[in-house]
Amino acid sequence: MATVSSFMWEARTRNGEVKKGIMEAETEEAVHNKLKLQLLSPTFVKKAPKQINIQFGTGVTTTDIVIFTRLFATMIDAGLPIVQCLDILASQAENKAFGKILGQIKASVEGGLTLSDALKKHPKIFDQLFINLVAAGEAGGILDTILQRLSVYMEKAMKLKRRVKGAMVYPIAVMGIAVIVVTVLLTQVIPVFEKMFKDFGGGKLPKPTQVVIDISHALSAYLPYIIGVGIAASFALKAVLRTPKGRLAFDGMLLKLPVLGPVLRKVTVARFTRTMGTLLSSGVPILDAMDIVAKTAGNTVVANGIMYARMKISEGKDLASPLMETGLFPPMVVQMIGVGEQTGAMDAMLTKIADFYEEEVDVAVASMTSLIEPIMMVFLGTVIGGLVIAMYMPIFEMAGNIKAG
Repeated sequence: MATVSSFMWEARTRNGEVKKGIMEAETEEAVHNKLKLQLLSPTFVKKAPKQINIQFGTGVTTTDIVIFTRLFATMIDAGLPIVQCLDILASQAENKAFGKILGQIKASVEGGLTLSDALKKHPKIFDQLFINLVAAGEAGGILDTILQRLSVYMEKAMKLKRRVKGAMVYPIAVMGIAVIVVTVLLTQVIPVFEKMFKDFGGGKLPKPTQVVIDISHALSAYLPYIIGVGIAASFALKAVLRTPKGRLAFDGMLLKLPVLGPVLRKVTVARFTRTMGTLLSSGVPILDAMDIVAKTAGNTVVANGIMYARMKISEGKDLASPLMETGLFPPMVVQMIGVGEQTGAMDAMLTKIADFYEEEVDVAVASMTSLIEPIMMVFLGTVIGGLVIAMYMPIFEMAGNIKAG
């Protein structure tokens, strides 16, 4: 099988206009043939040099994709050809890495691929949901409508993710600062107090003070090892999470956490219903939609539950019953989905459920934040206050002894 390579080309239109581009093909002759099919007269075709591109991640954010999708939908709706839309968006993209990818997609479409097939070449940028919806839009001749739905879906999904992340930033930041402050106190400040107590010759120290000094000695002696163990533990956790059993156990534990678990369950319901509703309203068959939703669930336990429901649907059952069997979705959600199935308005019902649960996530995140704040304050006050009191106890005893003398 011949390998596909990139070729730089230059050609003239019938009006004499010069066009340039990059096309993927097996041979130069194939490039010539494709250009002639586009009514272009090739003047230059050469294999493109291989580029060494060292980059961490894709360099493309969700915001870049949302803006692209929204503008693309507007241009398609205005009647512009797909290739021209991609050319404009690639040249005007603020993110140069994304602009380059759009240029490659444009070249693939010019080379004869459908838009969905061209997007498949960039799986790290465009997920299964995006590609399948674009394919449905192309097949149904409603690409502009599909792209509008996609942009709305992505904006809502991004907003939901931002809310949950925003709620977690505060406790993580406070805990990080607390660890740094306590470490500095134990390794830098406490030894100064210990030296001062020895210089004064105060005799035996109070028990709390001695415990704090012992902890300070241990932390100073073993701090490099503690940091090393922490780094090794993080790498080990990542390795475990790469295994199916490890990821399944971790995701199951997250859903059962006392404060965070209920919030994550609401997020799961909102994501499932929003994605499923978008796919069904765009004409994607229910089995294909369930497969895509499972891949974009973000939680292995939930993905397994969705695939179980998909299996039951393929056997002839409805959607509501197997979803109830999984125990992952609230009874109200399952009943509303059942009503949607019976009335033939499942996509509209799923959208209503998604709207409701996104508001529920807002309330749950606000409640979680208001609960975490006082807990963090009490924790910090107890730890840092306890250290300060333990260090001042000998000073109070010395002052009392001097007064008595």
